[in-house]
Amino acid sequence: MPTPHPYRKATRVGFHRQLMRCTWILPLPGLLAAIVLIWIGPYERWIQWTATSVLVLGSATVSYILRERFAYSLRTLTNVIAAMRDGDFSIRPHSSNAKDPLGALACEINALGDTLREQRLGAVEASALLRTAIEEMDAAIFTFDEHRRLRLANRAAERLLARPVEQLLGRTAGELGLESCLDGEPARVISMTFPGALGRFGIRRSGFRQGGRPHQLLVVTDLSRALRDEERQAWQRLLRVLGHELNNSLAPIKSVAGSLETLCRKDPKPNDWQEDIRDGLALISSRADALSRFMQAYATLARLPAPNRVPMSVGDWIHRVAGLEVRVPTRVSPGPDLTLEADRDQLEQLLINLVRNAADAVLEVREVSGGIDPSQAPINIRWSRSAVGVEVCVEDEGPGIANPTNLFVPFFTTKPKGSGIGLSLCRQIAEAHGGRLTLESRTDRSGCIARLSLPLS
Repeated sequence: MPTPHPYRKATRVGFHRQLMRCTWILPLPGLLAAIVLIWIGPYERWIQWTATSVLVLGSATVSYILRERFAYSLRTLTNVIAAMRDGDFSIRPHSSNAKDPLGALACEINALGDTLREQRLGAVEASALLRTAIEEMDAAIFTFDEHRRLRLANRAAERLLARPVEQLLGRTAGELGLESCLDGEPARVISMTFPGALGRFGIRRSGFRQGGRPHQLLVVTDLSRALRDEERQAWQRLLRVLGHELNNSLAPIKSVAGSLETLCRKDPKPNDWQEDIRDGLALISSRADALSRFMQAYATLARLPAPNRVPMSVGDWIHRVAGLEVRVPTRVSPGPDLTLEADRDQLEQLLINLVRNAADAVLEVREVSGGIDPSQAPINIRWSRSAVGVEVCVEDEGPGIANPTNLFVPFFTTKPKGSGIGLSLCRQIAEAHGGRLTLESRTDRSGCIARLSLPLS
């Protein structure tokens, strides 16, 4: 048998009944005293009865009026609060005297109503803005409940599934063909065929709670158009570079070939015609070799194999590459003992290119200043542990970066005999290992700093 609540007996009597009892009990002592004084006084019997009746009726009337006035005020405040609960903030209680307890309560209710109205208006405006933004987004947005039934979809979702939203809401993910999107990795790129589109799509999924129940938010982004645009721009840049290099080689070849043809048709030929032919053929051979080297460099950039990952020490890797540069003194700052899972050959080629570029930059400056001090090391290589793994920095004292925009553009170079694929190849190797390569000018002095970030696993 359950234990009775300690306040159960007190709460059985309603507030209105308690108020009625109080309005009767409070004046009762004075009323009884007045009646006693009347009945023991030297008054006639009819006067005593009349006075007693007047006192009793008057006391009852005053108690009733006080009780009803107080109850009316409370009912008014109750109606106002009920209206606020229903979202109606137009009703306000009268609050003429803030010093009165009921007047102070009315003032607080009015202030609460103003606050709730502003908050509701802000929430409605924010909700409208959010809904408008969701509707105008190009990405398809879906929300599913714990039973994987669709609860919300925007216009992009309608276009993706080629059906109006009225026919989509309430259906399961399996019926909509989105079951595979709710399983697996929360962020990935997949190739799918939908009723309204096909191609490659970016899938992003996250969870949230609404009404205390778990829901899932699914965002499906069509990557086909963006990938086509990027591919077109990449082809345009590549064709522009290829056309530039081919014209640089074919234009002199065509010019020299035309000159040699004219020379061969002359009769009689000049005395030094054989020397002119040899010079012309040498020039044609030189430009053909340059064009062959360019195509070989392009093939190297395009056929980079996947990394063959093996454990390798970061310190041994850096010291081994630093010892290969003999033109410029290179200093290696001590760092922590770290081990990478990476392709040894590719990372060595990456670091060799960075150190070689640093040495070329230093030599370019020292040719003007007049030599290199053997006691100084204008190239410094250091490494440290970072938030993602390891960061390797190659610092030089060269002229710095003049054109940072085209640093990683394939075949762009500022060197007279450069191929323009070194930095592009370095960045491709870094990204193949899940890392990142950046170059920037130094702030403490003239020169450049190359930052290579790689994950440890």
